[in-house]
Amino acid sequence: MLLFERFNLGHGFRKYFRIAPAVDDTLRDRVYRIRHEVYCEELRFEPERPDRRETDEYDPHSLHCLLTTNTDPENPVGCTRLVLAKPDDPAYLLPFERTCANTLDRRIIDPAKLPRERIAEVSRLAVRATYRRRRGETRDEAPIHDEDFGKGDRPRFPYIPIGLYLGAVALAARSGIDTLFVLTEPRLASHFARLGVEIRQIGGGVDHRGLRVPSMMDVQGIIKNMRMIVKPIWRVIHEEIERGFEQRAGGSRLSDRPTDHP
Repeated sequence: MLLFERFNLGHGFRKYFRIAPAVDDTLRDRVYRIRHEVYCEELRFEPERPDRRETDEYDPHSLHCLLTTNTDPENPVGCTRLVLAKPDDPAYLLPFERTCANTLDRRIIDPAKLPRERIAEVSRLAVRATYRRRRGETRDEAPIHDEDFGKGDRPRFPYIPIGLYLGAVALAARSGIDTLFVLTEPRLASHFARLGVEIRQIGGGVDHRGLRVPSMMDVQGIIKNMRMIVKPIWRVIHEEIERGFEQRAGGSRLSDRPTDHP
């Protein structure tokens, strides 16, 4: 890593990658095809589909973002989504609320008692094998390891998974979300701590494609408390997400919440 990139992660990210909200059918189709490649064909987490598009009941009520290479925007790298609740339907549960129904510690937080329009879940984060393949990673959809942050005078940064998580945070911020939930590996908290992000476990682990724990993050807390070295990459990602909405066909801004149709 060059010295300038070491201290300006925003420059490093912009040099290699682009991130954008999937605001039309063409971009969403790329998202679903990445998910099929990773979740169905490689990891076998989901059954393969004849149309090679991995979708579920949450997609019509989700916001999606897509990561591509800077030199070839047509070459997808990875994706993630922000699943929104339905304020007018309290019975509509976010994915983690179903999966962790018996393990959530509701003394810490009870999602059912929060304003539904202010909560969301980050899920379906997937990175194509070409950009994540490493020994022992065949069962990880978007791995982060301690060595990804480098050591001593040889710094590194996991641009791809962190970029996708920050993309989800940008989607949440513009949608008025206060609290983000995520169901992920237990070690993620220590990795996020390196960035100044507090992620709090809110229940016991479940066997969901390996051991996963439910956790929560405060959106404004993430933005306010992230380490200085991370702020440049956050600014770049936030700007690119906003630009994607502004460049939507017709020049109109996408509403904060998707319509309930595929």
